[in-house]
Amino acid sequence: MMSTARQDNSLEPQRLPMEEISTDVSVAQVGMDDGYADTKVALPDGRLVSIPSRARVGQAGVTWIRETAQSIFEYKTEGTVYSVGVVDGEPTQFDEYPTSGLNRVIVQHALHQAGLSGRSVHLVSGLPVGRFYRKDGQRRQTLIDQKCDSLKKTVEPLTREGNPDGSRLKTSVAFHEVIPEALAAWYDHVIDCDKENVRLDTEKLSAPIAIVDIGGRTTDYVVVQNQAVVHGASGSLNRGLLDVKAWVSNGIEEHFDVVNIGEQRLDHAVKANTLRLHGKAYDVTDLVKSAKHELVERLYMETRRQLGQGAELDRILFVGGGSAALATDIADWFPNQTIADHAAFANARGMLKYLQYVCDDRITPGHKPDDNE
Repeated sequence: MMSTARQDNSLEPQRLPMEEISTDVSVAQVGMDDGYADTKVALPDGRLVSIPSRARVGQAGVTWIRETAQSIFEYKTEGTVYSVGVVDGEPTQFDEYPTSGLNRVIVQHALHQAGLSGRSVHLVSGLPVGRFYRKDGQRRQTLIDQKCDSLKKTVEPLTREGNPDGSRLKTSVAFHEVIPEALAAWYDHVIDCDKENVRLDTEKLSAPIAIVDIGGRTTDYVVVQNQAVVHGASGSLNRGLLDVKAWVSNGIEEHFDVVNIGEQRLDHAVKANTLRLHGKAYDVTDLVKSAKHELVERLYMETRRQLGQGAELDRILFVGGGSAALATDIADWFPNQTIADHAAFANARGMLKYLQYVCDDRITPGHKPDDNE
């Protein structure tokens, strides 16, 4: 299968003029995996930050009795006010989400939660493989450019009175590049770095590998062979962990004769197998198990369709929040499979490495990063 599929030797990025890569130490470097379910941040000091991709249009409509308890924050972009944090969020499962104001304010909040208020940042984010590449391997350049431009637009933190919040300064995106999400995990896999050295693992570079990225809305497949994407075995399936929530929601509405279960309550039900209604706790384990089973069966069929038995591959690497959440359900799909360490952050880590060691063309064997990297 892989030997006859069309390959794309476009893993090399479009090299950036060095003047576009700022050496200003005040500029922060960020890997940003802004997924449909969760938004993950990777920082050069090793910190990994994750927030739910949860926001809605409009003001919070609450007054905090203690300011330190504040868990909903307001932002304004392109004339629209959004509330981000502990809210029942708007659905993110729509095609325009990566270029939307909803996405933009969630990313801004994630940057604030990562301690980057008031900073200028250089950032790499991603798109699902099927949104980044056409079936013939050509890039969807219009969408890529739209996403690059979207996160550079101004997002202003607000006080509850709707005024600019002087204690929470906006984070500005000075540089932004977009790469395929699952391919970001490949960069994380082949670029090894520690406090002393950065190097490309030549053994990993030469080995054919499949990345299976189980996310919120999509599951991505990328096969890399001879440092090229094999498009015949790569692509996206519009299934992910958010489908589990949707199926559980339908089951709850039917079983308990209720409507419009709040998104936060539903999230807790899926994670804790317990739903609280009318002051009582109900066990919804069977509903959650059934929903997960349906997702796993669909993912298994698509994974076999894309990768066959995986016999030609050196490794099948599972990444993404779904791979972590479904680890026991997918544990025996292939004899040569591995679930990445901290799988939910594999893309964010790879995006950061791409920014640090590919965008500025400084990734060389034995390269020693300076103190500002």
